[in-house]
Formats: sequence, C-alpha cells, structure tokens
Amino acid sequence: MTQQPRIVFMGTPEFAVATLQKLIDNNYNVVGVITAPDKPAGRGKKLRKSAVKLFAEQHGLPVLQPANLKSEDFNKQLQALNPDLQIVVAFRMLPEIVWRLPKLGTFNLHASLLPDYRGAAPINWAIINGETQTGVTTFFIDDKIDTGEIILQESVPVAPDDNASSLHDKLMLAGSDLVIKTVDLIAKGNVTTKPQPKVDVPKKAPKLHADNTKINWQDSAENIHNLIRGLSYYPGAWTTLKIQDNEPKKLIIYKSRFEQTKHDELIGNISAGKKELKIAVKDGYVYPEIVKLQGKKMMDIVAFLNGLRDKSAFKLIY
Repeated sequence: MTQQPRIVFMGTPEFAVATLQKLIDNNYNVVGVITAPDKPAGRGKKLRKSAVKLFAEQHGLPVLQPANLKSEDFNKQLQALNPDLQIVVAFRMLPEIVWRLPKLGTFNLHASLLPDYRGAAPINWAIINGETQTGVTTFFIDDKIDTGEIILQESVPVAPDDNASSLHDKLMLAGSDLVIKTVDLIAKGNVTTKPQPKVDVPKKAPKLHADNTKINWQDSAENIHNLIRGLSYYPGAWTTLKIQDNEPKKLIIYKSRFEQTKHDELIGNISAGKKELKIAVKDGYVYPEIVKLQGKKMMDIVAFLNGLRDKSAFKLIY
C-alpha cells in the first residue's frame, strides 16, 4: 500500500471546505491548514474566522494564518509541518519559497477549464458570458497566476437556470472529487501533466467590482439576463432606480427572465403591473423577479410592487 503523503491544505472560503472535508473523510494525512487571518465583519466589527478555519478547528487540525506568506516566522512554521504535498483551493498567490517547499509539489484546484477563465471569478464569468459548459482543473503551481501544467480536468454542464450560487455548488463538489483523484495519482507516482493550450484570445475572469457588475441597459436582453444570474446571489447585478420624486437608489436584481421581441419603446423604459415589471432593451424585455432596493430587504417582484403607491413613476438612471 502506498504511504499517504503529509498534506498541507491552503484555502479560505466555503468552496474550499468541501475539498478539505473529503480529504478528512477519506483519511488522508492532512498535517496542517493555512488560511486567511480573521477579519472584522458586521456592525460590531467582530473578528470572523474563515470557513476553512472553522472546519479545521472542529477536526483538530493545526491552523496557520499568515498575514505575510514570505515572512520568516511563517516559513519556519510551514517547514516544521514537513509537507510532502500542498493543496491550494481558493486561497491566494503563493511565493516561490512556499510552493517549492514540498517534494511532491503544490497543486491548485481552479473552477474552470483552464486556460479559459484564469483569474479571481471564474464561476461568475462563465455564466455572464453565457457558457453552457465549464469545469474544474487541477494543476501544479508555478510563478504565474493559473498557468501551471494541467494534471486533471473534468467538465461540468451549465444549465440555463443555473446562477453563480448553484454553479458554485456543482463545481465545489466536482472539484473535491478531482482533488482526491489528483492526490492518488501523485501519491502513486503515476501523475503526468500537460502544458496549458495556447489560445489567441483567452477568456478572462477578472475580479468583480462596481463597474463590471453594473447593468448596461444598452446590451441585449440575453446578455443582461446572464449578467444577473452570473452575479447572483453575490455580489449582485445593479442599476440605479428613481421612483417618483425620491432620490435615486441602488437596485440589485438577483433573478430575472427575458423575452426577445421587436418593439418601439425607448431603451430603459419601465412598465409595471400588479405582478410584473418589465424593462425595455434593444431586442426585447428584461423582467426582474427578485430584487433589493437600497435600504430594503431582498424580495420578489410582487412584494416590491405591492410596496409602491404609484407604479407609473419609474426611471432608470444609467
């Protein structure tokens, strides 16, 4: 029987927990966990532990939380764990002194079919761009971001009704299985890798921010719908809405449907009834179904409309 390698696991959010849990449930030799420092959160700014730290503590795993991955103290602590293999899932870029440490290497799980969607938000951008197929990849880390040689890949279909949250869960489970297969190959000495294919125009997955999450109402109905589901339920696609003579407020749309049809309405024109609200775009209409108006809670569109005295005085500010 092949001796299990000493594994150090690196990750922070819920996405990484599924993989760590699968390693523990299957009795792999996880000797330490590296995760982000506790961060202030909420109104009281109390320090909040990462999802990975909470899981690690529940299972009695040693936890390191370096602010600086290049620090001498951290690297001494990491070396003391004597890892044979390091696994990275949704963490941050590692310095060479860290990823070169274990004799069997350091590999990363990425939530896309590399080389497509390198970057911080591959799940979101796959849906935003209307993909019907994505997947997960394990690769050995090198000195660049998401460019190392591929170990394994597995495709995952993107359903028309998937949003970022549901696709996150699909890829999280597929990725945890792929990590187990990858560890087994490495432990048995059977791993082979291949360079990532060169593509002329790679699909990118940049970090999400206020500008690229704002709805462009000049776009097509399908593209707007895909942006909404690709950002749901976090961080949310947004626009600015003026109701009657009130100050304009941010409106986040979490769920929508769309209709492609010809019409003569101005782009951005809003029509509201008792049970639906529709927004005219160049090739049809977008119908918000779940929304959150600034200062209010998330609600379905019927509840939103029921809370308005006058359903005729809407204006999009864009």
